[in-house]
Amino acid sequence: MKILFVFYVPSGGVETLNRQRAIALKQRGIHCDFLYYSKRRNLINHKDSNVFITNNDNEIKNILQKGQYKAMVITSDFVAMERFRKLGFKGKIIFEIQGFGPKSVARTQLQRAIPFVQKYCDALLYPKTPHIGIILREFFKSTPIFEFNNCFDHKAFTYQKHLKPERPIIAWIGRLEDNKNWREFLHIGHQMIRKNKNIVLYMFEDPSLSTPQERNEFILLKSRLNLDKHVQLLQNVPNSQMPGYFSRIGDSGGFLCSTSKVEGAPYSLLEAMSCKCPVLTTDSDGVRSMIIHNKSGKYYQIGNINHAVKQAEELMLNTPLRTYIIENALVHLRSQFSYTQYSNKFMKMLKDIGL
Repeated sequence: MKILFVFYVPSGGVETLNRQRAIALKQRGIHCDFLYYSKRRNLINHKDSNVFITNNDNEIKNILQKGQYKAMVITSDFVAMERFRKLGFKGKIIFEIQGFGPKSVARTQLQRAIPFVQKYCDALLYPKTPHIGIILREFFKSTPIFEFNNCFDHKAFTYQKHLKPERPIIAWIGRLEDNKNWREFLHIGHQMIRKNKNIVLYMFEDPSLSTPQERNEFILLKSRLNLDKHVQLLQNVPNSQMPGYFSRIGDSGGFLCSTSKVEGAPYSLLEAMSCKCPVLTTDSDGVRSMIIHNKSGKYYQIGNINHAVKQAEELMLNTPLRTYIIENALVHLRSQFSYTQYSNKFMKMLKDIGL
């Protein structure tokens, strides 16, 4: 069986998910192709799949005719359901929600999606994000709804042994935009460095996904907090290099800090956990299936810098707790986000909608 997965750009968590599930579903005889409307960078991490980059109706129509796909999974772009039906697609359409940012935006977007779902959609899919599930069940009474965790290959993306860094590293991953809450990370980093001047701040980002205004505000705040010598901006790092980075961050005695206001199902946390890099995060909703406080990671109260610093110090200085969190995070990851679990649930979904 062939399935086409559709998203705007080959970047961020959705691209990671697409690569992961292509492997998981291949084991069950499903071939996955991917259509992205555009790319804003040369780097594309996909390997063993057909990847199409186009937003042209004629080209998309040819892809659909040639591919003969039994189903299509469209992530976020609910308007595309009507578009692909008009281009002649006869297979099943699954509308997937991996996150719309703030809860108010998610509600507005899903309300706008109602007529498209009712007319063109066969199923709704989301990764156990609580606020998304509540909205879906309110708006869509007759469309089948499926929820299961995204998949992750902990054997391929795993800890690597390196020389221990000389300085502790606190890392952040995201876009320079409001929902990712980069300002809060800089303030947390500023307070941590006041306590330990050896700390280095790593910020991984894709510069193509930020606005000039946001970047200018980032530069100004970084300078005002005297962080220019402490922040290392790491842009467009290939996914294949990230296990090395996460491993070194963990070995340094540092951690990954997620400051997001709302998340769907962030892959960066799973990747860090798989490489023995502990996680400190806000309760951004979509992280609840990954992080259990003081068991598989740590939470801090969003907006409360002092609380974040307290949790960060405990994560760095309380060795028994840190070791327990790192080990338990691996157990949790392997049991709840496996390829087998994902492919089984995906296959059941296909069967339930008639494939």
